[in-house]
Amino acid sequence: MIVVAGEALIDLVPSSQGPSLDGQLPALLPRRGGGPYNTAVALGRLGSPTAFCSRVSTDSFGEALLNGLRGGGVDTSLVQRGAEPTTLAVADISPDGSAGYGFYADGTADRLFDLPPELPAAVRALSLGTCSLVLEPGASAYESLLRREAARGVFTALDPNVRPGLIPDPDAYRARFRSWLPHVALLKLSEEDALWLAGRDTTADGGPDSGTGGGAAGAGTGGDPGAGGGGRAAVLAAAREWLAAGPAAIVLTHGGAGLTVLTRDGRELTVPGERVTVVDTIGAGDTVNAALLHRLDAHDALSYAALAALGDKDWEDILRFAARAAAITCSRAGAEPPYATELAA
Repeated sequence: MIVVAGEALIDLVPSSQGPSLDGQLPALLPRRGGGPYNTAVALGRLGSPTAFCSRVSTDSFGEALLNGLRGGGVDTSLVQRGAEPTTLAVADISPDGSAGYGFYADGTADRLFDLPPELPAAVRALSLGTCSLVLEPGASAYESLLRREAARGVFTALDPNVRPGLIPDPDAYRARFRSWLPHVALLKLSEEDALWLAGRDTTADGGPDSGTGGGAAGAGTGGDPGAGGGGRAAVLAAAREWLAAGPAAIVLTHGGAGLTVLTRDGRELTVPGERVTVVDTIGAGDTVNAALLHRLDAHDALSYAALAALGDKDWEDILRFAARAAAITCSRAGAEPPYATELAA
């Protein structure tokens, strides 16, 4: 079983682009979301035995979130409940389909997550990331979960999915991120996240902002929206430093240009993205997380040693599978990851 731990929230997505001709703002449509939540649903749809570990509100949004998990075949026995409201994320969809978010998270249920007892013996992998590792007091509980389960040999995967607007002290967060690396087997992140974590971000708002699910790895109709030139060199240099700190492999996503894996033994392999007409990129990065874990399981590589031993052909298969999955997610509105049957076709 794969456990995904982290926040579940409601995305409020505009029903149309910008104000109407009469100046009226578009309606906001509620959609189930949150990076870890989307990852769990995507894993369930792909057919991986999956459980979700979080704290979810008892309000109507919380019930809808649980129903979405159950509908995807995800085990909810590790979900804690609370009367506090559900976190909301208001989306701003750009013409190219990328999404920025404003978060309403004060006093919400998922921030009060408590460290659970040791996970069941059947758990083979633990995936974490996004807001849950930023917002206290829950962030410290999720961090403790990561460290504890890694220490007992559980395969761990991390997707920081950086949200700079939620991080009051960037340097402190970067140091905290580096402290997690000895406990992480697989690190997945976008180029934008990597630049920000390396302290080399140059965007106007001080960090990446590419939607709840991160960049649209493996999908697009335009050019590569990721880092170019010196930015790419900075990303690779930072990734090599992070590899030396612990992970067996790092997967970088490059928007429509595809994905790259860097391994601890010095290998680097890139696969192109799948070309598709992008509706939006919501949930694309989360789909990549799920597809990587699902395909690694198919290669019997949900252990640090097995991950380190994968060959180039294995990685090409895994990355191409993730690119196809992300492309399907980008081809439809909202975080709607594919089912196994769609990828088989």
